[in-house]
Amino acid sequence: MTGAGGAATAVADTNQHYDLDPEIFGQFLDPLRKYSSALYKSEADTLEQAQRNKLRFVADRLGLTGGERLLDIGCGWGSLILYMASELGCHTLGVSPAPRQHEYIAEQARARGVAELVRTEVGHFERMELPARGFDAVTMLGSIIHMPDLDEVFRRARAVLRRGGTLYVSESCFRNAATHERFADRAGTDFVRDDIFGWGDLRPLSDLVTAAEGAGFSLVSLDDLTADYHRTIEDWIANVEANAAAIDAHGAGMAAQLRHYLEIANAGWGYTTKHYALVCRNSR
Repeated sequence: MTGAGGAATAVADTNQHYDLDPEIFGQFLDPLRKYSSALYKSEADTLEQAQRNKLRFVADRLGLTGGERLLDIGCGWGSLILYMASELGCHTLGVSPAPRQHEYIAEQARARGVAELVRTEVGHFERMELPARGFDAVTMLGSIIHMPDLDEVFRRARAVLRRGGTLYVSESCFRNAATHERFADRAGTDFVRDDIFGWGDLRPLSDLVTAAEGAGFSLVSLDDLTADYHRTIEDWIANVEANAAAIDAHGAGMAAQLRHYLEIANAGWGYTTKHYALVCRNSR
């Protein structure tokens, strides 16, 4: 494996972190098992409420009103597609290379009575054959970090969007190109990228914008969610501490490793890293 920015970087067929036992994630995430930044509207918001706020925020940024065709790239444990199907009647497709996630999503879709609206496919978006202009909206919440070729990802995302369709990308980024160059190969970064995930790269926001514009997207909005992600991870760490014994039952030392990862992720907010939500439109 080459460094974070190496063009020859190899990405595993699945991601070892996301393919852990689903019950581990149930021990520290919210009940929806949404594994990305929440959105806190008040000091009183619980993690669960803040994650529901965030899903509503995504729907609003995409302009969803009901019944749209939605593609979620890196669908995780299905929180977004299950929410959009249940709350808005959207026809959803979730993509992820982690097989265990798909089994869990199918079970949840059946339990919520939306199995006919929720479909998933195992694999990498960059390698899939999807219908041209087949979707009204595309989402990538915390997933583009694991995709080496930004230009290809944005090009493919635009190709599957109808004219006027919208792309939502939220991602953690190094705060600028110089910081990326300085910190991309530090010990903490290597631990998160290689030991936890297998591969990942926190590019600066400018790289995402350049790739989006290069693919032909029009930029619609940009939100800074850094403070929200910091608070989200604080809530996750508190849950890890409260449920350490249950987490360690899945493997000795797992709670400590998970806490170490979360503490590293939380240490750089505002100094080396930021978290943004970028919305783009396929306007032509």
